[in-house]
Amino acid sequence: MVPGDETAARPFTICGADMPVPPVLRGAIAAIGNFDGVHLGHRRLVERVRDAAREAGRPAVILTFEPHPRAYFMPDAPMFRLTGPAAKEIVFNRLGLDGLIVRRFDSALAETGAGAFVRDFLKASLGLSGVVVGHDFHFGRGREGTPAILAELCRGSGMSCRIVAPVALGDETRPVSSSAIREALAAGDVVRANALLGYRWFVLGPVRHGDKRGRELGFPTANMRLPDCGLAHGIYAVRVRLGPGRFRDGVASYGRRPTFDDGAPLLETYLFDFSGDLYGQEIAVEFIGFIRGEERFASADALVERMHVDADAARAMLARDETPSMLI
Repeated sequence: MVPGDETAARPFTICGADMPVPPVLRGAIAAIGNFDGVHLGHRRLVERVRDAAREAGRPAVILTFEPHPRAYFMPDAPMFRLTGPAAKEIVFNRLGLDGLIVRRFDSALAETGAGAFVRDFLKASLGLSGVVVGHDFHFGRGREGTPAILAELCRGSGMSCRIVAPVALGDETRPVSSSAIREALAAGDVVRANALLGYRWFVLGPVRHGDKRGRELGFPTANMRLPDCGLAHGIYAVRVRLGPGRFRDGVASYGRRPTFDDGAPLLETYLFDFSGDLYGQEIAVEFIGFIRGEERFASADALVERMHVDADAARAMLARDETPSMLI
């Protein structure tokens, strides 16, 4: 499934971590998970929850958690998140769902046993009538709950439960996973990452002030920090959403600028055929293709010469690209 007819406009309710579940979402059937990336495997869960909700005449929702449980249990370990909360909202809003329920992952939830998780949390607190989970879903204190245990507990609580098999890409045997997408991005292989996602991977963030060096070189850039990003340092063909219906193609560098300062990693995006002030504005950058790795050049002139070559390569990649977008 890719963005298409299922993305037709419909009411989409977001229930934040500290909000009670609104009446419009009570009795919903929920797909449960962390959904980092909202990749093709996650999208199969979305299909199944929509099917189950339609059959039962119930709302179809996503139930997810913030912070990510891994970040809760290992707060000092950097985590490359493919999609933060704002990006997830954008994607889920495109997939024909009725809503998104976000719950806070804290010590109380971490210590909740499997039985109480279903009986008290899913049924009593959230008012769910059914759930859809992946084949490897674990829950409850110490991850004691398995899909089989969940199915049994749901039967005892009068809830439906569907367990979804893993999804592979094409004739591959390895299931689609967030880990596989991180590996692809760490290698600069955004084409494969996008294939596993089913759409162009994108990042969101405000444009920040830089050292204005790009402007001096004739390539003014929109600069963004990407916290704990595992993307390979290098040059990429990108498409940028500046606002509703406003897109520009471009070429972006992600890395430490070895020719100049070897500073903290920064995403610097040069927009084709654009002039204007973007400072402080939130933009979204979609990654289309990898052009080359980050290099140190002998001079600024040598760098500028290569930047023109990179821009031409980006234009060619963008002209060929047919990967669906979640931002249109």
